[in-house]
Amino acid sequence: MRKVVLFMHQSLDGFCATLEGGLEWIPYNDALMKYGEKMVSTVGSPLYGRVTYELMKGYWQSVTADPEASSEHDRVHVKWLEDTEKVVFSTTLKNPDWKNTKVIAGNIQKEVSVLKAQLGKDLVIFGSPTLALSLMELDLIDEFQFTVSPVILSEGKTFLRKVQTMVKLELLESAVLEGGILTLHYKVVR
Repeated sequence: MRKVVLFMHQSLDGFCATLEGGLEWIPYNDALMKYGEKMVSTVGSPLYGRVTYELMKGYWQSVTADPEASSEHDRVHVKWLEDTEKVVFSTTLKNPDWKNTKVIAGNIQKEVSVLKAQLGKDLVIFGSPTLALSLMELDLIDEFQFTVSPVILSEGKTFLRKVQTMVKLELLESAVLEGGILTLHYKVVR
């Protein structure tokens, strides 16, 4: 059975984006890129909320449109994205307009259970704090992988502060990356 894993960048004070949705505070470096590549190697299908999906689609389709303007890393990653089934959760998105995209508009519990029962690598939520909260409320997330950046934003977007029930976790792995970035990998204790 595949797991649902949340992969989220966080500030030290628990924000996953600025109020405007910005991620410029994340100190991208080679160590974080390698950690992200390791994470992507475990993914059978990325899961997105509509907002994150639209941002990802816009950026990665621009890489496809002009591959010479992109890094080798971006060209490899966009090929993976194009060839991988992406799952977007939205009640408003009617035409995903991106190759290999499935839209789930309702009955999330059942649809995610069907996805989890399929063979293959894990289902990974990239960012998407609203989707993460919805799946947490339905007890559908099996693991959490956070990167914690050495920055205090003082305000921004969060989902953890909106969680209504206690979730017990067991630490599977942690590391400190270049630049003081902390990685935390937990499984949900049920």
